[in-house]
Amino acid sequence: MTHLQTDKLSALPGPAAWNAILGPAPDYAPLQGAQTADVVVIGAGFAGLSAARRVRQIEPEAKVVLLDASRIAEGSAGRNSGFMIDLPHELTSDDYAGAGDDRAMISLNRDAIAFAAQAVDEYQIDPNYFDRAGKVNGAASATAHAHNESYARHLASLGEASEMLDAKAMAALTGSHHYQSGLYTPGTVMLQPAGYIRGLAAGLARDAVTIHENSAVLSLTREGQAWKVTTRSGEISAGRVILTVNGHLESFGFEKGRLMQLFLYAVMTPELDQDALAKLGGQDRWGITPSDPMGTTVRRIDTGQGGNRIVTRTCATLAPGRRVGPGHVARAARVMQKKFDTRFPKLAGMQMQHAWAGHLCLTLNGVSVMRQLDDGLYSGCVQNGLGTARGTLTGIGAAELACGVQSPITRHFTAEAKPKRLPPQPFQQLGANAVLRWKEWTARAE
Repeated sequence: MTHLQTDKLSALPGPAAWNAILGPAPDYAPLQGAQTADVVVIGAGFAGLSAARRVRQIEPEAKVVLLDASRIAEGSAGRNSGFMIDLPHELTSDDYAGAGDDRAMISLNRDAIAFAAQAVDEYQIDPNYFDRAGKVNGAASATAHAHNESYARHLASLGEASEMLDAKAMAALTGSHHYQSGLYTPGTVMLQPAGYIRGLAAGLARDAVTIHENSAVLSLTREGQAWKVTTRSGEISAGRVILTVNGHLESFGFEKGRLMQLFLYAVMTPELDQDALAKLGGQDRWGITPSDPMGTTVRRIDTGQGGNRIVTRTCATLAPGRRVGPGHVARAARVMQKKFDTRFPKLAGMQMQHAWAGHLCLTLNGVSVMRQLDDGLYSGCVQNGLGTARGTLTGIGAAELACGVQSPITRHFTAEAKPKRLPPQPFQQLGANAVLRWKEWTARAE
């Protein structure tokens, strides 16, 4: 008999602001009592919701139950920046160029976007939450502009289009004179992540998937041909279980010492009034990723996505225990306030309405953990900071493995190497955070 006892969940201080600005959400009752199912999916983020949908596509009669430890869109899925990127976006490189077969990854990323687009249509999700606007790599220095030029050459070698924007075009887009240039790529979808996640959950619920919120899994026990999934107030027995818990996979006992548990931080303005909008100028919606991966991501959204607001995201902390506190958020918020003031001097000093942390997971060699873990137990985890597209893909792939289906997605991820082992503690945490602070400093203008 296999018994897996989980440990504590990640701490996510601050609100999931993307969710908060949408107002109250529907409630899904916690798991109660003893139940049975054909498939249980643990984790209701991009991967888990995608896995549940893919199981329903393959096996329409299967009883699928989806468990989430908190509320829908309150976890990391509602705390990211909302960039669903089709092109190579390797966070450990200088210019995002990948180290593997970028053409294959582009194809898979576009499969994820197509899967999501079909869900938007099928479940009648607000199209404002799935905006095919593309994105811009912003450059505030000559070094960053050179990174963009390098990335543009790499894209051209792949047959992918991009457009270099000068300082005037960047100011017209953003209302900010901070950027010397930018590289526009058209394939990225700009999500309202909480809106998309809420819509996907609601569609699945209408499609006979049972969803239970506030149902953190305490243990998994293999009993005969089934797994017993135990929560605080209930248990459910199923022949197949899919773990879509990203870095929380480690707390189930898998890949210990091989997963980098990272936290990123973000702040969001209050809704901008007409005076602030007039001072700001620029277009109503845009998204800027930094040309240096350790720089600052900035988005502007409008009323269709939760109000006229600006979101700023930067700073990172490696926390192997998957827990950071309010002090980490406060420190990052001070840094981001300065970056906001620098970019938008006419709005300098504006107090942010929301500040929060989000958890992501990376591996040293950039691989995910999308495979069969045990008889009837499957994983769609470890998104390497690319949770919207990579999470969708690993969720689809885990569902296909559970249903005995092969596809380009399953072949890609099951062929990946095992995550590399991390350096021992305390060197891992001390060294990694020192490197992160150094990289943040060198990328401070970005």
